[in-house]
Amino acid sequence: MTLLLGIDIGTSSAKAVLFDPETAQTAAVAGHEYPLHKPSPDRAEQNPEDWWQATITIVRQVTAQAGRTDVAAISFSGQMHGTVLLDRAGVPLHPAIIWADQRSAAACARLVASLGPEKYAAVAGTLPAVGFQGPTLVWLAEHEPALLAHTHQVILPKDYVRLRMIGQVATEVSDAASTGIFDITRQTWAAEILAGVGLQESLFPPVLASTAVAGQLTGQAATMLGLAAGIPVIAGCADQPAQAIGNGLIAPGPASVTTGSGGQVFVPIEPASKELVGTEGTYRNSDLQVSTSSHEMPVLQTDSRLHVFNHAVPQMWYVLGAILSAGLSLRWLRHITGLAGAADAYPILSAEAAAVPPGADGLIFLPYLSGERTPHMDPLARGAFIGLSSYHSRGHLARAVMEGVALALRQTLEISLSLGGQVERIIAAGGGAESEVWRQIQADVFGLPLQQSLLSEQASVGAALLAGAGAGLYPDLAAACQQVVRYGPLTEPNPVRQARYDELYTRFVGLYPRLREDFHWLAGFSK
Repeated sequence: MTLLLGIDIGTSSAKAVLFDPETAQTAAVAGHEYPLHKPSPDRAEQNPEDWWQATITIVRQVTAQAGRTDVAAISFSGQMHGTVLLDRAGVPLHPAIIWADQRSAAACARLVASLGPEKYAAVAGTLPAVGFQGPTLVWLAEHEPALLAHTHQVILPKDYVRLRMIGQVATEVSDAASTGIFDITRQTWAAEILAGVGLQESLFPPVLASTAVAGQLTGQAATMLGLAAGIPVIAGCADQPAQAIGNGLIAPGPASVTTGSGGQVFVPIEPASKELVGTEGTYRNSDLQVSTSSHEMPVLQTDSRLHVFNHAVPQMWYVLGAILSAGLSLRWLRHITGLAGAADAYPILSAEAAAVPPGADGLIFLPYLSGERTPHMDPLARGAFIGLSSYHSRGHLARAVMEGVALALRQTLEISLSLGGQVERIIAAGGGAESEVWRQIQADVFGLPLQQSLLSEQASVGAALLAGAGAGLYPDLAAACQQVVRYGPLTEPNPVRQARYDELYTRFVGLYPRLREDFHWLAGFSK
């Protein structure tokens, strides 16, 4: 059996994994950084050519490490939401405008006004956010109409790298969903939204299944990559579902909580019911039988505080909630407490936090250092220590930060589960999951067992598994995950600490509404 190549086009770097399906092990891994350009404070752009050159570098590196070039299939994971403008020859007309770009706030409001917030979220699974492709295009239509007029098609970041490999333009369902202008139920571009803001459907590429064969590696690309021509290139998926595949999150049951710089909650969901849609209208499938021209449509619940997007797994969706300052909160504490230059700063903070009892002796931390997304959607929210006294030490601050992040993630998890998710255990990911005390705090706060995936580079491995499923080396993604994904031991919640945290959680949830007006006043006062 030959190797699978998974490529992750991230925000700061590209990573490649050569994965051996016979041993279920990574044969080689390589990464290469590229710059993020900030031509003004509200802009975030990248050169698509940098992605391609980084891809060439890392593919050659992993094949050199492994001493093998027998690649059976290639697929991708990629940063979500970005905008690549192509001319008729497939050449970028402008630097890619990526998810971190902030120029499109007013465009978000115009998009929502096209349908109203409730209907918009029901169609797109989300309200538009700055940096999403939809608002970026609306901004371009208003501020750079000549550039948009010369644009033949618009794609997402990983799709550009695939284009360079196969010479064909396409996207796939999971990344299309992240644009905010995609109908997640019908799995087509949202014509009603596009018409409401004057965007032409012809701008947007065909939408493939994530496991579809998008094309074959061209001779020119093969020479540049050091591979054989004709290798099947699989469509791939967005980075969140790719990481989920690497964590085995392909069906309801487990969820993941990632404690990286920010924090993400990922809950796979299936629609609770379906509707039959026919020429005479829409009917519940339990009500009557209809003609063969009718077809079933999933019924999905949405919430404007969350994103509901299409998974890479066929006929599966996921709920994604995000907080902005998870690991960033502990990094901030490290910096202000004199540990910025210490190589063992995080183990020191973890040890000190472990010596402090649950509840940090009456100290609560609100982790809104950069504003907050789920559930408050408030850029003017501010961080706070509540209950600070002269008794509290650095260890108390560290414990309160870890608990505050866990409480904020619990709030996001509970809202996510209200949309129909079912969770038996949490897969812990991100740098925060490396701390034993932080894992135990999260298990106690969530009241659910935690496990770490034993795989590293989950997004790139997820892309490799997509390649294997798309090329037929695995029957499907479920079989791929069953063969590959392994977990560490469970971190079980402690019932006594869980009860303590339930009490603390009630207080935590009530703090933001009481302080919101003060946060907003202080945000203005500081200018």
